[in-house]
Amino acid sequence: MNTAAISRNPSLQLIQAQWLNLVRTPSYTIPTLLFPLMFYSFFGLLMIRVQALWLLCTFATFGVMGAALFSFGVGIATERAQGWMMLLRASPAPVGAIVAGKAFGAMLFALIIVVVMAVLGATFGDVRLATSQWLLLTGVLVAGALPFCLMGLALGLWIKPNAAPAVLNLIYLPLGFLSGLWIPAMQFPPLLQAIAEWLPPYHLAALALDVTGAKTADWSAAMLNLGAFTLIFGVMTALGWKRLDGTRG
Repeated sequence: MNTAAISRNPSLQLIQAQWLNLVRTPSYTIPTLLFPLMFYSFFGLLMIRVQALWLLCTFATFGVMGAALFSFGVGIATERAQGWMMLLRASPAPVGAIVAGKAFGAMLFALIIVVVMAVLGATFGDVRLATSQWLLLTGVLVAGALPFCLMGLALGLWIKPNAAPAVLNLIYLPLGFLSGLWIPAMQFPPLLQAIAEWLPPYHLAALALDVTGAKTADWSAAMLNLGAFTLIFGVMTALGWKRLDGTRG
């Protein structure tokens, strides 16, 4: 992005400031990058290497989801507690620039997670894909971060700031497990299988597997599920912003 253009445009400056704030926050950067990479290295490359490709797709989904949820959920909740959100709301700063900056940061981290996992899988897990498949896998997963960005934004606007990290972990970890990101959903009891098929991470992982040649996804059902998920949290976000206008954050 052109530096001179950024310096002349306040919205671009705000977008840049938002994602740089994420990059320069070790409490976000280190766990977001290391947690999914450690999971994949331990389970996908050391213990269950025969399923390195499947675990690449599912653990990358898990990592992408975490990058999106925590960039917004904890970030927005913390800024509410500090009064920063109220200051931004009172200023001429466009809300879209605030959201775009955090979304860019989350997608940047999602890209790093997917690329590093792909390198690990290809180098140590003997994962072999065509160049087009690697690109499709990366594109699907990075784009798939967006619905979870909206989920994190909604939660960040509604959860009490001091409870945000704990609540998000209580959502993030069970959601990953119940979606079949650690153990294939087909190995679950029938009730848990039925639950998994309603969860967005299950469908994002299925799309990721599908572009690698696994042919596991019903694209219409997956897009419908992710679209409905996005709509629900879009409504929650709109209500959260409205609520923020009438409170101290």
